[in-house]
Amino acid sequence: MSNIPTKVQINEEGPREGFQFEKGVIPTERKIELIDSLSETGLNRIQIVSFVNPKAVPGMADAEQVVAGFNKKPGISYVGLWLNDKGLQRAIETQRLEVKGSVSLCASEPFLMRNQKRTMEENIPLQHQTMEMFKAHGVDVKRGAVMAAFGCNFAGDIPVETVLEVVRQAKEIAAAHGFNLQEMMLADTMAWATPASIKRVVGAVQDKHPELSITLHLHDTRGMGIANAYAGLEMGVKTFDAAVAGLGGCPFAGHRGAAGNVCTEDLVFMCDEMGIETGVNLEALLDSARLAEDIVGHPLPGSVMRGGSLRGLRNKIREAQTA
Repeated sequence: MSNIPTKVQINEEGPREGFQFEKGVIPTERKIELIDSLSETGLNRIQIVSFVNPKAVPGMADAEQVVAGFNKKPGISYVGLWLNDKGLQRAIETQRLEVKGSVSLCASEPFLMRNQKRTMEENIPLQHQTMEMFKAHGVDVKRGAVMAAFGCNFAGDIPVETVLEVVRQAKEIAAAHGFNLQEMMLADTMAWATPASIKRVVGAVQDKHPELSITLHLHDTRGMGIANAYAGLEMGVKTFDAAVAGLGGCPFAGHRGAAGNVCTEDLVFMCDEMGIETGVNLEALLDSARLAEDIVGHPLPGSVMRGGSLRGLRNKIREAQTA
């Protein structure tokens, strides 16, 4: 239990993760409404759009309009996602986002082909090209990312050795361009992770690359999201990606029941109850979760937005006892 951190960083990805996955058209102004709501919760990093081909991901066709329209609040890092140089250029041209460089690799070649239409071998020189573009624009690169780090619907179980090799490649690519990776994001893209595999993979990366801070990107398709987050906490992980109300899913995951990231308010609730600082106001976040559900027009999987926080119940009980 001594490895559990006293403070964690939560990266909100609901606006991007969720709105790219929804089948219906969501008005731009409603996307902006959720972003502005999340900006009032204490979250300090919000991923709001992805700059991708609108033919492949129609839900992100209005990315530039969303970026132009939200109320930018000081102290919050607003970021976007891209998969190639064109997407990066679009993000830079908005002049409203914090552009952070990363080396993005994948532990599953079949998923990489489905997601980005390239082999692992083809992806390496493209990553080098992206590093050159980062340098040309003065963008630092401190982060690596490994998609499908825990398993894949097309490749099956991913050996730990494969993940370690991909992490090594990411560090090598960054170093070739004068960048020093400090963080490695391990993504359970298709929700194969369990608490046991979280500990196995995270532990192996920590042992081999102790200088890297681990971020976990967890999906909740099989209901393991919050359990996997707890396993990550036990391994000392201090940074998690999450999605308000459990929005989203991966459109290329290949299964109908694909769920979004671990639910932000459920993660904040668990941390609050464990005495782990998040900097997030849970009650304000619950309002954002209910707003997200209203925007998409169907039930979302978040649990705490239905059950409520225990803090509210404790206050009611305390007031009743002293009345």
